[in-house]
Amino acid sequence: MRNFPFLLAIPVLTVFAVSFTKSVRPTTTKVQNVNDTILYPDEKHFKNMQQLTFGGDNAEAYFSYDGKWLIFQKTYAKEGIPCDQMYIGKIPTKPGEKFVPKLVSTGKGRTTCGAFTKDGKHIIYASTHLGSSDCPPVPDRSKYGNKYIWPLYDSYDIFMADLNGKIVKQLTTSKGYDAEATLSPDGKKMLYTSTKDGDIDMYVMDLKTGKEIKITNLLGYDGGGWFSLDGKKIIWRASRPKTEAETKEYKELLAQGLVAPTNMEVWVANADGSNAKQVSTFGQANWAPAYMPDSKRIIFASNHEYKRGFPFNLYTMNEDGTNLTKVSRDKGFDAFPMFSPNGKKIVFCSNRNNGGTRDTNIFIADWVE
Repeated sequence: MRNFPFLLAIPVLTVFAVSFTKSVRPTTTKVQNVNDTILYPDEKHFKNMQQLTFGGDNAEAYFSYDGKWLIFQKTYAKEGIPCDQMYIGKIPTKPGEKFVPKLVSTGKGRTTCGAFTKDGKHIIYASTHLGSSDCPPVPDRSKYGNKYIWPLYDSYDIFMADLNGKIVKQLTTSKGYDAEATLSPDGKKMLYTSTKDGDIDMYVMDLKTGKEIKITNLLGYDGGGWFSLDGKKIIWRASRPKTEAETKEYKELLAQGLVAPTNMEVWVANADGSNAKQVSTFGQANWAPAYMPDSKRIIFASNHEYKRGFPFNLYTMNEDGTNLTKVSRDKGFDAFPMFSPNGKKIVFCSNRNNGGTRDTNIFIADWVE
């Protein structure tokens, strides 16, 4: 998934993470106790926090171009959703107004990485439904020392659908994994990840002509890419094997349609892939990065402070990796941060306020500098 579900989104490491990867109740801003709350005392950048979903794994929530809607993926076995499907919902603007998600994928296979188009009338997302109506099998991690293993389903392709869920166009057709798609600020280009050329690389496609360019070429996983708000740069996460043993393992897993991106760092480049450079050097998993509204600073999720692999929290830093600042404080999982187009709101997904379950829900707040 784009951000382990991904990435993500998402799926991520640890029992606190969502799978990588609705009972709608009134939103609430009630602060309970420090261990089960929607807002922690040190989270000074968040104001007027609202919890939008209640139950299941809700991940990779991203704004429409007008900032009025969210698209996200959801798994919730109790509601008959065995693996991720794509939903959209209008963001509440009045007290007591509910967030009422609507299914927009086919309900078949597994989906990931949704985005609204610029016209506000369509969405794009990746899905395995052409390969099978069933959820694709999850890797047996016991075969790999119980390390985090992410499947690169070759049945994933990227589709465009209207807001009623009718697919109007298939955007990718390669035999490999095609997913993790996002759109440029002008809505004309799609940035996505594919294994079509034998490695896990990123591509930029012109949506009108279908022409594309490959923008990464180093061995290793490149994915979860986003354009900056000014459209001049891209940002993504990369996991690169460094030793001979790591390279061997990476290639062996890739041949099986798998990847183990437990060590990731943030990279940036020009929008055409030129001048690519690594930004973070914190170690462990630094991922789900996005440019902040000024197109200079970066927000991302990381577990680098904790040797045990969790919690995951949100951090900001300058484009050169300096001025690292911790933003969120949940003891489990905070990830998939994204700013509204006007920069005034932030949405992210978290284990907070889940009553001691493993549920991951969507939270939205005003951003305070």
